[in-house]
Amino acid sequence: MNETIKQLFERKSVRVFEDKEIPAGDKETILEAAMMAPSAGNQQLYTILDITDQEKKDRLAQTCDHQPFIAKAKMVLIFCADCSKWYEAYKETGCQPRRPGAGDLMLAVSDAVIAAQNAVVAAWSLGIGSCYIGDIMENCEIHREMLNLPAYVFPAAMLVFGYPAKQQMDRQKPRRAQLCHIVHENGYRSMQPEEHQKMFLREKTNKSYEEWMQAFCNRKYNSDFSKEMTRSVEEYLKDYFDRIRL
Repeated sequence: MNETIKQLFERKSVRVFEDKEIPAGDKETILEAAMMAPSAGNQQLYTILDITDQEKKDRLAQTCDHQPFIAKAKMVLIFCADCSKWYEAYKETGCQPRRPGAGDLMLAVSDAVIAAQNAVVAAWSLGIGSCYIGDIMENCEIHREMLNLPAYVFPAAMLVFGYPAKQQMDRQKPRRAQLCHIVHENGYRSMQPEEHQKMFLREKTNKSYEEWMQAFCNRKYNSDFSKEMTRSVEEYLKDYFDRIRL
């Protein structure tokens, strides 16, 4: 196993950081690595927000589902799907562009998260841990104002970075599903309940599969933060498509 593959297998989310600053050179390397990611038509349909203001970090720790470790991260990046910059440039140069549509948004989200994952891999290679914060998609009214997000810009992913505490490095990485359950050959294959159980019940537990699934559903899928995320994304999309119809 080469070093790149080894690091991909070993990388895990880090939520407790050492009180150690990330050198400016390493930060720049991580950002440049993000920008080297594959991009649709080399358009780089994203904008990266580098959150350096501690008050903003503190507020994000609250608005992103009350997670204090966000405020303690040494680097906080928000990857925005950006359909605005090209659209504005088209208008400025007399191109008479159509308004950005659903396909443009999906393409921009893909660009943004691919760039984000490049940053994750680059950081880990430098001994710097990271954690995705999906909750940046919540509280759209607050985040739109806080981050000065214009029309056609959506906060697709947020990452926090820092040097992992020893406890985080010693912590076992959660098991992933088996390849046979994730990879379907030549087309989608609907699974039977028995295969769902084999795929999802990966850790040892004293609960039955049904009890475990019900508890997980309540903790994640039916949670208040999940409902707020859905509401917020729908609000972003409503504003996005309202503008298309103008």
